[in-house]
Amino acid sequence: MSIERILDASDDRLADYRDLTDVALRRVREPEEGLYIAESAKVIARALAAGHRPRSVLVQEKWLDEIEELVAAPSVPVYLVEPEVAESLTGYAVHRGALASMHRPELPPVSEVVAAARLVVVLEDIVDHTNVGAIFRAAAGLGADAVLVSPRCADPLYRRSVRVSMGTVFQVPWTRLPEWGEARGVLHGAGFALAALALADDAVSLDAFSARRPERVALLLGAEGDGLSRRALEAADTVVTIPMAGSVDSLNVAAASAVALWELRAR
Repeated sequence: MSIERILDASDDRLADYRDLTDVALRRVREPEEGLYIAESAKVIARALAAGHRPRSVLVQEKWLDEIEELVAAPSVPVYLVEPEVAESLTGYAVHRGALASMHRPELPPVSEVVAAARLVVVLEDIVDHTNVGAIFRAAAGLGADAVLVSPRCADPLYRRSVRVSMGTVFQVPWTRLPEWGEARGVLHGAGFALAALALADDAVSLDAFSARRPERVALLLGAEGDGLSRRALEAADTVVTIPMAGSVDSLNVAAASAVALWELRAR
């Protein structure tokens, strides 16, 4: 393993890790440059297990042995820094000790991702990275076969999404859908019934829908507050709602995804 000790946060070799708290910059920069950031040895291990290739690793002395067990390739530089250098570089205290700049894999076509799937989750314009990561974790834990994200949905490979998902973004197959004008035909052509999780006068309760669940279901989830768009609701075959009590009309989208996936899981 190629270990390079770096003492200065302004060193050009550390450019991939600079100013990670600037969400707007990272959201634009990472996809364009073909990289994303994996944080913590556990997440880095899951990324490597999924076949993703590291570009470099940033690590503090305390976690070096753990990283040495994961990254053996001499072509991958490991930048060893002091805690204060890591914090100055990234803009926050790197408590998990290690960051890896990873080459972003090319997304597969929708047809490939859903080919053998029976239950997929569709995320429409969910811009909160925490919610995206939490939904991926629910999808992995509750048996969804794939996740499809809209063109304007937050990046599942953004650092916060990856961390909240506990690395399950590398475990659950996913890709981006086209706009609804095309996406509806793609999903119907693959045999999916589109179930929109939303509030509507003609909505079917989740348990009733589950009792006569179609063979293949695409569960549509929308952003906090705004919910699913008119185009998504028009594309849906059924609007499904979770029966609520206590004068509460809805749940956080990540919590709602877990409830719905539990009810729709394969039995």
